[in-house]
Amino acid sequence: MKRTWTVIGVRDVARSFAWYQRLFGQPAGAPAHAHFGQIVDSDGTVLLCLHAWGAHEHPTLASPGRAEPGNGLLLFFRVDDFDAARERARALVDGFEEDANRNPNTGTMEFSLRDPDGYYVTISAWPA
Repeated sequence: MKRTWTVIGVRDVARSFAWYQRLFGQPAGAPAHAHFGQIVDSDGTVLLCLHAWGAHEHPTLASPGRAEPGNGLLLFFRVDDFDAARERARALVDGFEEDANRNPNTGTMEFSLRDPDGYYVTISAWPA
């Protein structure tokens, strides 16, 4: 088994951590550190890592000023509670980037929104 740990640079790890927990309907918790947190599924799978800009010496996480955050990146999550996730997402943002629609490539319903740092997030229904 191989897994990807996607790491994104964020301004406020605790704020982004709470935002993603609410989006995924997870119980509230706190990140492990002020500079790093992992959003983890109930089975222990890491869904997303949040890393404070400028913490440590990672060249691509040095500063959000070097490139527009989210440029060239789409965070794409498949969920088994699509309708509930859409309602949770509606409470997190003023509006969706793209409201619920059927993706002709996957054949599944999806919607897209921006996270607190401007990353483009697409939520897709896990096939029944």
